[in-house]
Amino acid sequence: MQTYSEVFDVADDDLDELNHVNNIRYVEWIQEISKKHWNKVATEEMRNTMVWVVRNHHISYHKSALLGNTIQICTYIESNKGPISTRIVEIKNRDNGELLVKGVTEWCLLDAKTFRPKRVPEEINTLFQVKH
Repeated sequence: MQTYSEVFDVADDDLDELNHVNNIRYVEWIQEISKKHWNKVATEEMRNTMVWVVRNHHISYHKSALLGNTIQICTYIESNKGPISTRIVEIKNRDNGELLVKGVTEWCLLDAKTFRPKRVPEEINTLFQVKH
């Protein structure tokens, strides 16, 4: 499988009233890394003819991240079936390797002109090295 990851530090704007990373911020990170992965590996033609929309998120919160923690976020496609792509995102504390959050998101592939669901083509399976 082909993975994509980034490392960054928790900033003041990421925190909630308990001085932990806000749950909404984790959702934003999950969506941002997913889009960055797609934009990095997809061709311009793919990006112009296909769009992804979230069907659902399942997010498990394991530990809290705090101001100044260094975050490692990694994502990969677990599977594709019909128009649905299941993407995994793991958010860890880079310093100790602890899993903070795991997200499993179903993304639905749409035709960019009609916005109708479109079966994930083999070229995308190959691009992300996904077994279907």
